[in-house]
Amino acid sequence: MVTDYDSDSTEGDFTETNVLLGYASKDADEDSISKLGGRPASCGLHSGKQDWLDAGNPPSAASARCKACKDLMVLLLQLNGELPERFPGHERRLYVFACTRKTCRRKEGSIRVLRSVRVWEDEAPAQAEVRLEEEETQEEPKPENDGLGLGEALFGTKALGGGGAGGNPFSTNANPFSSSSGSSNPFSSGPSSSNPFASQPAKDTPSDPTTQSLSKTFAETLSLDAPPSRPPPPPEPWPEAVSQPRPYPVLYLADADFETLDPAPTAIPASARIEDADAPEPSILDREAFESAMDAAFQKFADRLAQNPDQVIRYEFAGAPLLYSRTDAVGDRLSGGGGIPGCANCGGPRVFEVQLTPNAIAELEADELSLEGMEWGTIIVGVCEKDCVPIQTERGDVGYLEEWAGVQWEELSKQN
Repeated sequence: MVTDYDSDSTEGDFTETNVLLGYASKDADEDSISKLGGRPASCGLHSGKQDWLDAGNPPSAASARCKACKDLMVLLLQLNGELPERFPGHERRLYVFACTRKTCRRKEGSIRVLRSVRVWEDEAPAQAEVRLEEEETQEEPKPENDGLGLGEALFGTKALGGGGAGGNPFSTNANPFSSSSGSSNPFSSGPSSSNPFASQPAKDTPSDPTTQSLSKTFAETLSLDAPPSRPPPPPEPWPEAVSQPRPYPVLYLADADFETLDPAPTAIPASARIEDADAPEPSILDREAFESAMDAAFQKFADRLAQNPDQVIRYEFAGAPLLYSRTDAVGDRLSGGGGIPGCANCGGPRVFEVQLTPNAIAELEADELSLEGMEWGTIIVGVCEKDCVPIQTERGDVGYLEEWAGVQWEELSKQN
């Protein structure tokens, strides 16, 4: 049953949602940026292909270190996330890193997300505020899935299905997530402020016309309680490739398609059976397995993925993630416990952008002989709603910011 997403179209017995699904391929086609595994090419590699926005200005290696063991992590996902309709003049990349140490699994900071951004166009602050206010007060029309296929624009190839329109966040020479319908958000049927998975601002920022009219120098003079501005620490250089952990094999996100779903069954399956009320009490292990199987959120998660089992990522900027569970810390937070934490850089809200699915693990570990691999159920990425740039980053320069990684770990009872 489609409950979290508004349908764009219905063809026959299939319903198409606003969620864009990405599929892994060994062939890059036109896009060599969006991928699973590998390394950002400037990290000690000399292939002539640079995946950082500025090869001469990579992020600090410290941003890719595990917060538990301090070792460098490996790349799980690199995504070309440009959204020209929403963020004109912005170049965007997302990077998801994970620690490979078994002792770090399930620990905070063993999976981290980095967003890189470079802004070329100059947008006046007043104009930006007006644009954001209009987006919050006016209802946006639902994206229409006609015209250029989103998969074709997004990944540089034709989509697997028929419908879908938009830009290409994964393409090097096209607008990754722009919509041919003109909407600033091709995936969301309404303003992001109504999204229950959007975070609240980290702090209130009331608008005072008097303060805004003050000159910068005078305003700074009045800010007696403001802490002194400190320059960021010098970036940690990246070691040569031979000194880094062995990366996962490279798989490109060359195919994409809007999610299509079968209609939900309304009748009880013929295989269903009614248990005898006088049957003996199940053992503790049986009860745990039963309760796990009856977990509504996980069942919905499994059923939804089963309809498109080859998907490795789910993308919908300012949409709603598909929760693996509602009972863990992440599920509780996103289903009513406060939402995604606010942006630590600008204080504004964060929104959902992309999540990795368990099939990404199967694809990355396909050539691995070890049976003890990654143990997460899904990785949910929350990003700054405004795509802010780091403080003290000049126009045209690349900046890097850590974003929110909501990791829902595989339940131990589900591993057997």
